[in-house]
Amino acid sequence: MPNFKIAVIGVPGKWSTETLADEVAQATGFRLIVDMNQVVLDLASGSLRYKEFDLCQFDALMVKKISSRYSGNSMDRLELLRVAENAGVKVFSSATSILRLLNRASCTVSLANAGIPMPPTRITEDFAEALIAVEEFGSAVFKPLYSTKARGMSLINKKKGFHRIKQEISTFQLENPMMYIQKQLALGGRDLGLVFLAGEYLGTYARVSKEGVWNTTINSGGHYESYQPDPEVIALASKAQSLFNMDFTTVDMAETEQGPVVFEVSAFGGFKGAKEGIGINAAQLYVQHVINELKKNKSHF
Repeated sequence: MPNFKIAVIGVPGKWSTETLADEVAQATGFRLIVDMNQVVLDLASGSLRYKEFDLCQFDALMVKKISSRYSGNSMDRLELLRVAENAGVKVFSSATSILRLLNRASCTVSLANAGIPMPPTRITEDFAEALIAVEEFGSAVFKPLYSTKARGMSLINKKKGFHRIKQEISTFQLENPMMYIQKQLALGGRDLGLVFLAGEYLGTYARVSKEGVWNTTINSGGHYESYQPDPEVIALASKAQSLFNMDFTTVDMAETEQGPVVFEVSAFGGFKGAKEGIGINAAQLYVQHVINELKKNKSHF
């Protein structure tokens, strides 16, 4: 059994966090879930403390979740992990890589600058421009800059009428001054999650929506299925994830009549979709990757 001390950054009680911690314990004999809201950075001592542990003394930290709901506060928590990295602790994926993905605008700009096809998208603080986007898109999905599983998203259709549209945009903008607006595409009730470990493609699962529901998330009644995309879809996903240097991630995509599009590259990736949709234990594979990297690093000294 490898003599490495690895902690999991996550949300205690959540399936993905607990599953990863179990796999770490199985591989190393040590199990610790770190809840970032109890972590203290002490610059005087150079420590990053969680209860009786100094995270700067660990071999590795595996980040499964940085918080239960994403926000600007999540960015602050990731900054703390950079202190551990500076102390020589390997963080998977690196705090800097995750920082580039946690904010939806940052991820989108990186993808767009690399020529990755995405749905028609507008990002603005201007209310009038948001109205124009709804009019031109016909049906638009308003997305918070920090969210997952469609939380906080609003579907606004121009058929609702001008006054209703103004009201719904105003309600959304109260919580989201910078509005991220995407054209709703015809997806046939399905989108895709392409799973990558250390840049290597593992497989694809489909998220299939519940009848009558506009989004495909499991929170809204969707379910996972196995799926085999065309090689061009896999190649596009591979290019998208390569921009961010993630150890483990999922690329959210869809196949449309105009060709494949990328919605986002995930800051954390999905274990449950990989298990239920593809039949692979991504958490176990991820832990083995981390141990292999630590062994490789140790052999250099």
